[in-house]
Amino acid sequence: MTKKRNAADSAGKSSNSMSALVLIAGGALFVLSIVYAFGGFDWIWDESRPDPRNGEQGTTFQPEEKWLKRAYLIDALFHKVYTAGWEGANGAIGDAHMFAITRDSSLLHFHTVLHPMRDLFNGTWVDDRAWAALAELYWWDFTGRTRKEFVESAELRYVEAKMQGRLSNHEGYWSWYNWPPKSEVRDQIFTNSNMNQMVNVACRLYEATGKKEYLNDALKVWNGDGTVPGIEQTLYKGDGRWEGARGPAAFGKQLPWEGMSYCSIGAAMYRVTKDPKYRDIVVATARRVMDPANGWIDGKDFYQLRMDGNGAFVHFALDAYMLAPDELPDIPAKVDRMLEHVWTNHYGRARVTLHRTSDHGIRNGWNPNGGEDGYGVDEVGTVHPQSQAVRAFGVFAYVLHRFLSKNAQEAGGGRP
Repeated sequence: MTKKRNAADSAGKSSNSMSALVLIAGGALFVLSIVYAFGGFDWIWDESRPDPRNGEQGTTFQPEEKWLKRAYLIDALFHKVYTAGWEGANGAIGDAHMFAITRDSSLLHFHTVLHPMRDLFNGTWVDDRAWAALAELYWWDFTGRTRKEFVESAELRYVEAKMQGRLSNHEGYWSWYNWPPKSEVRDQIFTNSNMNQMVNVACRLYEATGKKEYLNDALKVWNGDGTVPGIEQTLYKGDGRWEGARGPAAFGKQLPWEGMSYCSIGAAMYRVTKDPKYRDIVVATARRVMDPANGWIDGKDFYQLRMDGNGAFVHFALDAYMLAPDELPDIPAKVDRMLEHVWTNHYGRARVTLHRTSDHGIRNGWNPNGGEDGYGVDEVGTVHPQSQAVRAFGVFAYVLHRFLSKNAQEAGGGRP
């Protein structure tokens, strides 16, 4: 005879089983949470993906234009090797220009949350803080000119350097110097066009704050004070030609890019004064340096033959173009050819690696035969060359979008 199952016993056993399952599941979740907290699942996270546990934020933006795609590929490595110095600032300038055309929030997140620009190290020479301040002021501009913290940080960097006496006329003309006069340092105390990027900073601070002292500083460095001359009278010889002290780049050479860096400075001066002389000097300088007949760039692919700092160099050239696109219509095509030369390793004929295709590391010097002036010219994919590459490719993508895209042309070519 078959026994009848007791309903109460069955319900009790079911309840006990359910309680046991809940306890087991809860215990398993507890163990998993402990393992997760101590990194037990780190193997799941691919190194190329953002980790939200570290506050990282990935991009959902998918670039379509060729140069923007390449800029993003280069940028991925820059973000991995990033350091908070002048190199990081150069890359931040490139990222700012990419943000201006994409509104990719991950770029803003990187430079405000993961690596706040206020933490950029001022370095030792004055140009280190100039690049940092410029990065902050570009981001201020491209985020709608509302982020006061960017301006405040840049202003602090500038005022501190001025109070230290680095804006000086101790060599007979007004200029910014790497160190204050009579500093007890082992370095040579000198000036060059890197140091005078502080003039660019001063112009942008004037735009951001309206404080006349910044404009007065910029005017004094360029034009002098009526008694002591400035850089134009001292270094500019007319017809786009600048002449200064010679020596190794960054160690005595006053014009490491043949004066090309004064294109960015002159463009800033024109923007805040509207004096046509600055525009004329910028156009003449860009025409001279970017003409292969004058010996600074290659005759076919237009890369610098003898210098590093290529991201800055490209930016200087494009600043000149953005100031006067009708007078300098050949600049974008020359930059396009230059960057294609880098990306393709001189079309497969380079004797040195210009572009390491495995991770898109870029070499610091862009001469396919090597041997350039500068420092670390043979480095590939470290923060120094990678930040320069981000700046070059990022600013070029910005110029193409703003000035040469179909929408830009229909809107009038993006003229300032």
